[in-house]
Amino acid sequence: MECCNHCEDLQGLSENDIKDSFFRELSFGTGGLRGKLGLGPNRLNVYTVGKATQGLADYLNNSFDRPSVALCRDTRHGSEEFVRRVAEVLAGNGIKSYLFERVEPTPALSFAVRELNCSAGVNITASHNPAAYNGYKVYGADGCQITVEAAEAIQAAIDPVDCFDGVKAMAFDRALDEGLVQWVPERVLDRYIEETLEVSTGEDCSALRIVYTPLHGVGLECVSRVLEGIGVADVVTVDEQCVHDGDFTTCSYPNPEVREALKLGLEYCDRVKPDLLLATDPDTDRVGIAVPHAGEYRLLTGNEVGLLLLDFLASKADGSDADMGREVACTTIVSAPMADDVARARGLELRRTLTGFKFIGEQVGVLESEGREDDFLMGFEESYGYLAGTSVRDKDAVVASMLICELAAHWKKRGMDLYEAMERLYEEYGYWSSALLGQAYEGPEGASDMSAMMSGLRDHAPAQIGATAVAERIDYAQGAPMPVVNPSDEPQRLPEADVLEFRLADGSRVLFRPSGTEPKAKAYVFAKGADRSESEAKLAALVADAKSILGGTR
Repeated sequence: MECCNHCEDLQGLSENDIKDSFFRELSFGTGGLRGKLGLGPNRLNVYTVGKATQGLADYLNNSFDRPSVALCRDTRHGSEEFVRRVAEVLAGNGIKSYLFERVEPTPALSFAVRELNCSAGVNITASHNPAAYNGYKVYGADGCQITVEAAEAIQAAIDPVDCFDGVKAMAFDRALDEGLVQWVPERVLDRYIEETLEVSTGEDCSALRIVYTPLHGVGLECVSRVLEGIGVADVVTVDEQCVHDGDFTTCSYPNPEVREALKLGLEYCDRVKPDLLLATDPDTDRVGIAVPHAGEYRLLTGNEVGLLLLDFLASKADGSDADMGREVACTTIVSAPMADDVARARGLELRRTLTGFKFIGEQVGVLESEGREDDFLMGFEESYGYLAGTSVRDKDAVVASMLICELAAHWKKRGMDLYEAMERLYEEYGYWSSALLGQAYEGPEGASDMSAMMSGLRDHAPAQIGATAVAERIDYAQGAPMPVVNPSDEPQRLPEADVLEFRLADGSRVLFRPSGTEPKAKAYVFAKGADRSESEAKLAALVADAKSILGGTR
């Protein structure tokens, strides 16, 4: 079998590129596989996809009686070929798969796993990464991304597989004929849309004008259906970015966190003057927004949107509607510290999980096991991921787009845009400024260099960062109690994770961790001040110091 048409010919690669392609195999983690397209064991191609699927099949056949798998793909180069290869290998191992006939959002796959009672799910996607990348994301039977334990077991099953001779496969058309590959019924997507609309707050959105872009990804159908369902009649789509384009021609880095990715959408905003710009990433699990304020369109961060949604949904839960009486919210240890203050003021239980939305999804399952599923209010993370409702167990830009529109309508009726609504929260709870820093660690020595940086930070922990004293250090590699505001029970213990958190004397926080999907180390910096100028001044000092720590120069 040939590699996908977009893999690079080895003759066109530099010596360093060849080394990077072959010096190791792609590692299978809780996010599955993610890497550049190309030849070699450290690249995504039909051979590495086949090997990973053989290991997954062996794991499933050892873990389940008659397992089945839901399959999905995005618009990237290689995605259709790869998802068919996954189906072929599963069929070769006697495992039935349910394949979406069209490209669909990642949260629709999470929903389908549960709706079809599957043992697992696989989505071929690299989310918001540039066009050179693709990925292989795996879900458990609960609709969450797989646990650390499952990832380790799958990796152990992958390791002995020979990618040429050790992969069992059945031709796709034969697998269809024999019923080992079936198309996901249309009713599943319809049910996903219905369940999403059930989470609506009922806010009147008829006066809103929205500009929406799917950034060349898969979000158009589902987001449009949901916005129509809540009465948003005036939706202007960024037509150039509604085209499925694996090259992401109009935005080379289709990440809704980045202003450059929203450039075309913002040009539309200048012409049609909407209340809100919505931009979903290519697999539609994350959403970014821009709002009009003082004659320009301003981007809100993932933390800010999460805080606004938390406050908004909590205010609805305070009402008399019993269906809105949820009371547990979740975020992560690297997301907005202000969420603690909002939770205290609103009387919510707020649980902080490790980084990765699968841990928030797992908390929905914990509540379900306790008979408290309806108590789940919402979850969010700083990287523009949000969830409400319990039928999906991963971040969901479809439900988030709906709720953000309802949030905007709520404040529009009160004469405020979302920038002003966020300022209101800052005035109430104090000003926080934040920054996310990244330091690349690529190549054969990258992983060891990054490990050395984290080890050095543990062995020689700073007494101060940015001239502010460190009041507390939390090393999550040793395990730690889950941080909880208003706990209803004894706090759970977090799994061990390679994360270091420094809490400073003035309330500011700095956290360091390796990325789970890219060869880089990250620092999350939060600075608190009495006003914006003070918080930004503190942030600048913390960022300068954190950069030197990430780069190993301190």
